[in-house]
Amino acid sequence: MALEITDATFDEVVLKSDKPVLVDFWAAWCGPCRMVGPIIDELSNEYDGKAIVGKVDVDTNQEFAAKYGVRNIPTVLVFKGGELVGRQVGVAPKQTYADAIEAAL
Repeated sequence: MALEITDATFDEVVLKSDKPVLVDFWAAWCGPCRMVGPIIDELSNEYDGKAIVGKVDVDTNQEFAAKYGVRNIPTVLVFKGGELVGRQVGVAPKQTYADAIEAAL
């Protein structure tokens, strides 16, 4: 399962990580987000130990969604060394997200 990331934990988990981090900004009411969710969970298992894969519920955690200009969901961001290095807006195939993680490894 993907790690639940909140505004309170974002700085520590994402920005201070020594591994690449893929973050799925989503909401429970969002149909396309529910399509991406299982893909994110699969990637979390596949990259365990190599990268961090997490999710931010934008309904309850808006600070970093606003900071990174997340206006449409799902939006998946990839961070490396605390810097934003990748962005995918909308639903994409699993390989698109895997390639983004691989590029940051």
